Amino acid sequence: MFRVTRILLKAHPAPTVNPVATAKVINSATSASPDSFHIPIINFEPFFSGSRLSKETVAQEVLSGFVNSGFIYLKGWEKVLSKDVVNTTFEESARFFARPTEEKAELQWMTPESNRGYVTAGRERVSRLASVDEIEKLKKANPDIKESMEIGKEMPADTPKEFTNRWPKDDEQFKSTMTNFFEKCHALHLEVLSSIALGLGLEPRWFDQHCDAKDHNLRLLHYPSVKKDQISANKSNRAGAHTDYGTITLLFQDSAGGLEVLSPTGQYIAAPPIPGTIVVNAGDLLARWSNDKIMSTEHRVVAPASSPDNDVYPARYSIAFFANPNYETEIEALEGTFRNGKEKKYERINTLDYLVQRLTATYGKK
Repeated sequence: MFRVTRILLKAHPAPTVNPVATAKVINSATSASPDSFHIPIINFEPFFSGSRLSKETVAQEVLSGFVNSGFIYLKGWEKVLSKDVVNTTFEESARFFARPTEEKAELQWMTPESNRGYVTAGRERVSRLASVDEIEKLKKANPDIKESMEIGKEMPADTPKEFTNRWPKDDEQFKSTMTNFFEKCHALHLEVLSSIALGLGLEPRWFDQHCDAKDHNLRLLHYPSVKKDQISANKSNRAGAHTDYGTITLLFQDSAGGLEVLSPTGQYIAAPPIPGTIVVNAGDLLARWSNDKIMSTEHRVVAPASSPDNDVYPARYSIAFFANPNYETEIEALEGTFRNGKEKKYERINTLDYLVQRLTATYGKK
């Protein structure tokens, strides 16, 4: 079986994807709009090795970015996650998506409680809506043009199959690459949360106790090449407007572009790939924890602004690490965020309950 799989993959070669090395140079220090909405670029390296004052400065920059836009570009993260590891993970992702459809279909996504496995194009429709029926209507009229592979933490051997990762057979290289990347993203996300905690006046490692179970989702994404008239005919987005669900998302982009972020005035602003940076955005549960001091900002993926080549927009690859609180964690506005005339905006909610609710609506009916 191993040899057959390799032959099939050789017959369907994966595209070359090297986001760190090939991303186009963008000189702007931020992604900005005419209404002054911008996404700051923040050098995180001093938070690892700087003085207390340096850490506090970085923490305030990170918090300010999340308060004002919900998004930041992070550079100086290589102490935890090397660029070589990122590039290798993109290569393995492209190799996976180059597999024959029937092989990928054997690994299909099954339940929102597990949130693991392969999701074929058109199955998911991301949205801010919470109604399964309304999202089913969106799928039919305006489907997301993408496929994905969902990966969670490795589970004990006696875990029921539907709650374990759905790995391709006889491909230890793919499995080891993804589990290694998952662990490094977990470590990096705890450092970012530590900077947020410091910025909020909490103990620097306050979030660790609530986010150490690794109940996260690593998502490999492939947006196939698409004809210009397919985009213009039904106004499809590669990923519809939505917010993320958890604490923060670490987003790794290739050079294709297409990510857009909604400004407070209702304009979508391009968030293009910037060499050496990771896009980091806040999710719904972090916003609820902060009583909306931190923004969970709506965003989408569209065809890039550049002209299509022969009326075809190129494929896009990205990798998203959706970091979540521990499933058992009860999310409630932090004390101090609803004083001095500010009301508590949300009732307490269990992390797993919230994620299952959103995922059930997103993936809809079988």
